[in-house]
Amino acid sequence: MLILASGSPRRRELLAQIGVRFEVDVADIDETPEASEVAQAYVERLALEKARVVAARHSDAVVLGSDTSVIIDGEILGKPLDEADAATMLARLAGRTHQVLTAVALVNGERALVRSIITQVHFRSLSEEEIQCYVATGEPSDKAGSYGIQGFGAILVDAIEGSYSNVVGLPLTETAAMLKEFNVPVWQVG
Repeated sequence: MLILASGSPRRRELLAQIGVRFEVDVADIDETPEASEVAQAYVERLALEKARVVAARHSDAVVLGSDTSVIIDGEILGKPLDEADAATMLARLAGRTHQVLTAVALVNGERALVRSIITQVHFRSLSEEEIQCYVATGEPSDKAGSYGIQGFGAILVDAIEGSYSNVVGLPLTETAAMLKEFNVPVWQVG
């Protein structure tokens, strides 16, 4: 049995997209970065911590934890605090390239595996009016970096280099390979 240690509807949709059967048990952890913690260490720590918290409640299951962050100039951009914060983040990303970094962790008993994937995302230049219109959609409110490539935010992105599903919140190729290592089947139909 696979348990997704995340309340993200995007991660649920992505796992279902590749035919993975799973249940959801959300891990409630403190997601505050540690002092001088670099982005990769941060997302890997959170993904593993989420998986371990849930695995402690389900000793017979394989648990998948994941965390996604947007990185620009070496700084982690989390979810915006409010609309003004979302607009500030979007203005910072406009016309520039940033990284989307996702860590995926699988835990089963004492066995744990963590991998992180980076995708380069190129934003087009944005006017203040475009930023305000996008923020008004409400879409940025629960997204790292204040945008969702799978929604209205698609028109903000000029190009990507790497995994599209990583930017959405779960790198599917890498996740499927990890699941195989834990004997969790994909491509299940019906």
